[in-house]
Amino acid sequence: MRHVVLHALAEDLAPADVYRRISDFRRYPEYSEVFREVRVEPPLPDGSTVSDWTVEFRGGLMRWRERDTYSPDTHSLAFEQLSGDFQTFEGGWRCEPRDGGTLVVFTAAFDLGIPSLAEILDPVAESTVRTNIARVLRGLADAEVIDERAAAARG
Repeated sequence: MRHVVLHALAEDLAPADVYRRISDFRRYPEYSEVFREVRVEPPLPDGSTVSDWTVEFRGGLMRWRERDTYSPDTHSLAFEQLSGDFQTFEGGWRCEPRDGGTLVVFTAAFDLGIPSLAEILDPVAESTVRTNIARVLRGLADAEVIDERAAAARG
């Protein structure tokens, strides 16, 4: 399974503000053209939501349905694929106070489920995830990536 960790800093924004912006998945297509569509269903009784994603990847489209679990008290959320093109896709977001702003930590673990092509496709998928999450963070919260691997992927 491939793992992605990305750190970004949103200056002069409180964790609650950044968390609220990150939780607004419907806006992601405004900040990266690879997010073709994000549909979010009304909240379930436990406060979680189910969302449907369509994202460009290597000349095609990847689709998945995920459960999003929100923890506003800790400014964090978790996602887990329910169905779709990944064999496994899960992760989360965390917003922590840092130097008058907010440190955003995005984590994801995924398996495309194609062992024979994993050496080729997994690094491309990881770079794509890093690049697009960096674009969304820049757009939603004017946050800049502060870890080297993600900064290199950002180009």
